[in-house]
Amino acid sequence: MRAAPTQEDIRRQNLGALLRRVHVFGPVSRAQLTAGMGLNRSTIGALTTDLTEAGLVLEEQPRDTGGRGRPSLVVRARSQRVYVLAFGVGVDRLVAARVGLGGVVLDRREIERPDGHFTVEDAVDRLAGFGARLTEAAGAGARCVGAAAAVPAMVDREAGVLHYGPNIGWRSVPFGPMLADAIGRRVILGNDGELGALGEHTRGVAAGYDDVVYIHGDVGIGGGVIAAGRPLGGADGFAAEIGHMVVNPDGRACPCGSHGCWETEIGEAALLRAAGRAGPLGRDAVHAVVDAAARGDKDAEEGLRRVGNWIGIGVANLVNLLNPRMVVFGGTLRMVYPATAAQVRSRVNRTALPSHREHLRLRTSALADDAPLHGAAELAFAALFENPLEFTTS
Repeated sequence: MRAAPTQEDIRRQNLGALLRRVHVFGPVSRAQLTAGMGLNRSTIGALTTDLTEAGLVLEEQPRDTGGRGRPSLVVRARSQRVYVLAFGVGVDRLVAARVGLGGVVLDRREIERPDGHFTVEDAVDRLAGFGARLTEAAGAGARCVGAAAAVPAMVDREAGVLHYGPNIGWRSVPFGPMLADAIGRRVILGNDGELGALGEHTRGVAAGYDDVVYIHGDVGIGGGVIAAGRPLGGADGFAAEIGHMVVNPDGRACPCGSHGCWETEIGEAALLRAAGRAGPLGRDAVHAVVDAAARGDKDAEEGLRRVGNWIGIGVANLVNLLNPRMVVFGGTLRMVYPATAAQVRSRVNRTALPSHREHLRLRTSALADDAPLHGAAELAFAALFENPLEFTTS
């Protein structure tokens, strides 16, 4: 039988909940916290005092004091002083950012390599170098409270092992421990699609929606699912490998070993092939097809029509299975979806259940290529919200 929570457990949970509310929603008054959290004013006052003394928040007089009575103090995250390191590994780029409490990107570094993959060792060296410069720029008074990395692969989060990343050519790599050794602190790994969903749900176009499917497109297709407000992880943490949903059993071979996976029909290679184009993959190549179609190029138009039809088939399957309120297109699909929206919606309307599509919203990512990076930051902040006073900075 599970023991009842102690007063200290309840206090710790309330501290974490209050701090996360300020982190997600921005500066908020004590009165708003009292109403939103269902706690009395004295409890809110005690919690905010504890967090202020810990160096995690500031309390300030509100700017607008035109109302009657004594104004309620406004609680604000100490973004410059409390931060995490967020890393992103892509097929053709590496990025690192210092993200302050409150979700503010304070500083960032990035490198692209459109003509080839990064080796594991090169990625670790470059990200560690970025991390060192970001930390140095933060100044002596700032405190790093966590680090996480988004990778285009299946990962074992507990062990920090990247199991399988076919589009970057990595397999069975202890990437988390390797990067942790290089930067001198633990690094939590997460799948880029899963973290893209978390980023959009927390700070992007899906904020306020509790049932969301995020689809991330580039060379491959990844994704993440938010169900009832929480990321859907699966029994082994490998859920939402939506790019490997088979939509065409007689289709092309996929790097995963199957045939006709969704990414073989809507990934960058599929788009270029359908549009009759050769050359390197990447955002520039996708943009060139979309631009050519807008100018009346028939081959580009036909390529987008074919890919749009397959996007719609896959989305309809996901809608029927998961009943999301919103589907978000990220990565290079941010460019492809607006050019294929009519085709996608037509297929969804023909294939998805009427009850499931009635209130469905199809949107492009608000965080653009940085959705997984923002998700990595949220993952890195999670320990702080579990027990804020363990991270006292004052």
